[in-house]
Amino acid sequence: MVVLGVLGFAGPAAAQDSALVVRSLRFEGNHAIDDYTLSIAIATTNSSWFARSGLVRWLGLGEKRYFDPLEFRRDVLRLILLYRQSGYMDVKVDTLVERQPGAVDLTFTITEGRPIIVTRLDIGGADSIPDRETVLQDLPLKQGDPFNRFLFQASADSIVSRLRNRGYPATEVFRNYSVDRDAYRAEVSLQVDPGPRAVFGAIRVEGARRVDTTFIRQLLAASRGQRFSQQNLFQSQRKLYQTELFRLATVTIDSAHYQPEDTIVPLTVLVAEGPPHRIRSSIGFGTTDCFRGGAGWTNRNLLGTGRLFDISARLSKVGVGDPFGFGLERSLCKNLASDTIGSAKANYNVTASVRQPRFFTPQITGTVSLFAERRSEFSVYRREEIGLSLALQRETIRRVPISLAYRLSFGRTEATSGTFCAFFNACTPQDASRLREERLLGIITASASWPRQNNPLDPSRGHIYTVDLSHSSRATGSAALQTFTRVSGDAAWYRTLGNSRAVLSWHLRGGLIFSPKVSLDSASGNFIPPDQRFYAGGPNDVRGYDLNELGPLVYVLNRDSLTAQDSMDLAAGTLRPRFSATGGNTLGVAQVELRVPAPVWSSRLRLALFVDAGTLYERGKTNLAPIRVRITPGVGLRLNTPLGPARLDVGYNPYDQAPGALYLQKSDGTLTLLRTNFVQKRQSRLSWHFSFGQPF
Repeated sequence: MVVLGVLGFAGPAAAQDSALVVRSLRFEGNHAIDDYTLSIAIATTNSSWFARSGLVRWLGLGEKRYFDPLEFRRDVLRLILLYRQSGYMDVKVDTLVERQPGAVDLTFTITEGRPIIVTRLDIGGADSIPDRETVLQDLPLKQGDPFNRFLFQASADSIVSRLRNRGYPATEVFRNYSVDRDAYRAEVSLQVDPGPRAVFGAIRVEGARRVDTTFIRQLLAASRGQRFSQQNLFQSQRKLYQTELFRLATVTIDSAHYQPEDTIVPLTVLVAEGPPHRIRSSIGFGTTDCFRGGAGWTNRNLLGTGRLFDISARLSKVGVGDPFGFGLERSLCKNLASDTIGSAKANYNVTASVRQPRFFTPQITGTVSLFAERRSEFSVYRREEIGLSLALQRETIRRVPISLAYRLSFGRTEATSGTFCAFFNACTPQDASRLREERLLGIITASASWPRQNNPLDPSRGHIYTVDLSHSSRATGSAALQTFTRVSGDAAWYRTLGNSRAVLSWHLRGGLIFSPKVSLDSASGNFIPPDQRFYAGGPNDVRGYDLNELGPLVYVLNRDSLTAQDSMDLAAGTLRPRFSATGGNTLGVAQVELRVPAPVWSSRLRLALFVDAGTLYERGKTNLAPIRVRITPGVGLRLNTPLGPARLDVGYNPYDQAPGALYLQKSDGTLTLLRTNFVQKRQSRLSWHFSFGQPF
């Protein structure tokens, strides 16, 4: 009867509390452990902003999380346990529950107390290891730190992982510690038993039906007689997944035939083959593409050899470009109306490729491709070509991709007559036509990258470095007007500030292009094809500028003659010549951005403050394209989506458009230079950019 009475009394109260929405959840007094770590250690969670805001709560939007008194009391114990495991044995946790109509505000007040400090850290049993200092350096738990049990375990795991990557598969680490509660100190020790050093033995493959087992063994980074490395097992498994032949692949020690005292480690490879073919399609819309789409078909096991055969096709500028121009430049795609070069024709790409997952060694992948394409850059150029490419990619043990590629194509590049005239003195229709002729272009490219960011779509820690070197000459198969050497580099760093979720990131990008001097009938200079020059401005570099707007510009006025009224209109700004970017051979960009959680909907929405700076100019033509560094600040919004952050940036630009040569283009195609330093006022000081993914 007593039990029934208690249940009958507690039932209505619990039901009443369960109807309360958690409107706020705060932590106070915590210094050693941040709010985010504490929030994921407890069961009580905060409601979304839409569900707890008094202004829009009545709309019924957002996820509501309700107050559970029993779990709330258990959360106090969870926090105490977390702190004690982190070395704070005297921690105290108080709570404050403020009930409002239909909602509740919760506060955990934490008094951390004095931590227990590691006064001695001994590591034994590792004297026989050849590179002992490397194995034991930078362990998570250090002498002088609070005695954190999680870091103590992580230190043991780090030693095990490092030794297993050095040939000791049977490594064990035994932990021991003693704590003096009264003196607030702890003495800890790790006893290492490395076991015998071993090599890989026989490799057994299970589950293969269509794929030859010999081919599977050739893909592995682990081979018979090679020194044991746990990392090589992971690399082997990763390589099997990269072939796209398998939906499941595991590479492990054959435990049925291995004992810890053995010096030969047999392996088992278990695979489950995936579908042999794949069909894909896509459709979309882009501000510089209008409508676009694509389709592809993949054979993952060509002729039973394990090679991947892929054929794909893409089409863009649909709605504005010939022959798919439906007049959308007057409605949905108005921003493309002024692009008489890049958007005049539809872009396409058709590619057939064969990929060899093992090229001499398992670390190298080889790809051969045949392609036909038309590609363009907004208001700059349009290139049409057919050709082939050969590519080799090697990924090192430290996951540093290095690639070497050769691309040979036959095609032509279309650009404005003003571009050819300003930077190559090709001002006659005959010379401009020579530069537009179809020619061979052979480029050999080497590149390397060091990706070390924690999230490729939305990084908050780490860095990424990229270096590219391209060379085109007669030796690589290029025509005389297609020779150059191009060097570029890119570096980005990401840091989380303290215990907050604010992220500070900065980015550097630079490049140089060198080209020999060549001559035409009445023109000469260091000619670089428009499709190989550097361009800047837009959503991913200097955001105060529209796409490709930073750097040298050339202005063209379509007139057979310039009247006095035209001169007055030019001075007043009512007559605006058409301009296009010419690109440059020297580029430098620097960016700094701070991302912080928004005051509302902070789990998904962030604010960004940024300052971008950049310069793009033409060495040897500083009279036409002088060195000018432009600095543009701005603000932005970041909304987390399954596709990555949706990004809206607004950059402020205090400068007029870049000075450039102003030409009068007559109806017969000839160009006449009117001014060498024409300046056009900017119509708006703000540049708006919407895209997906972080800018760098």
